[in-house]
Amino acid sequence: MSSTPQSPKKILIVHAHPEPESLNGSLKDLAVSTLEEAGHEVRVSDLYAMKWKAAVDADDYGPDASSPLQVARDSGRAFDAGTLGADVRAEQEKLLWADTVIFQFPLWWYSMPAILKGWVDRVFTFHFAYGVGEHSDTKYGERFGEGTLAGKRALLSVTTGGPESHYSARGINGPIDDLLFPIQHGILYYPGIEVLPPFVLYGTDRMTAEEYPAVAAAWQERLRTLDETAPIPFRRQNFGDYEIPSLHLKPGLERTGRSGFALHVDA
Repeated sequence: MSSTPQSPKKILIVHAHPEPESLNGSLKDLAVSTLEEAGHEVRVSDLYAMKWKAAVDADDYGPDASSPLQVARDSGRAFDAGTLGADVRAEQEKLLWADTVIFQFPLWWYSMPAILKGWVDRVFTFHFAYGVGEHSDTKYGERFGEGTLAGKRALLSVTTGGPESHYSARGINGPIDDLLFPIQHGILYYPGIEVLPPFVLYGTDRMTAEEYPAVAAAWQERLRTLDETAPIPFRRQNFGDYEIPSLHLKPGLERTGRSGFALHVDA
């Protein structure tokens, strides 16, 4: 248990599992109680309980929807005009309110559940999560380390059915860091959110009731040490590591033996 008290934070939990009594549901409930006991203010977006609409459509943009629909342009115009659907506006307000966002979900088919991806598709609109900042010969917008949500932190709490060895460097599913990279770097870091190393539980399809107390203790420890946890050191877009406008990593910055997604982590 952490011996360093955390300053009170505003924490949003976005939960995506259809069964309240699932392991994911238990981890969500445990996060709420643990964080509130530590003095934090917690809000929860339980997407299945909310019956969240996952599909983007013209109804999201009201009078600002064009025909034919142009999702990026229309979502930005509706955001600027304040005419986004009420459910989308409410989730954007929660994100702006929060200091930290925790995403609780199972890894299904190598990604997040469709309802959570639909939350991202609808909530991360143009002019809110992307399409902001200066675009010039020296700066390619405010992205990857800058943006509307800069200064906030996020943590993925993920359950997998397969054992940890399947998600290792030589495992058949590929490294877990690679599988989560599109979420951690492509969705969260893109609008400026700093991303903490994920909390991953492996082999949960075979987890027994006797194993849960150790899992719960490990989860509580992660929650109690959020302030002390350093974020993943993703490279910032506009601070010298990338050529602009190609956005290629500059020669000589790659770490020995690294390739692919790992090139974009400066550690």
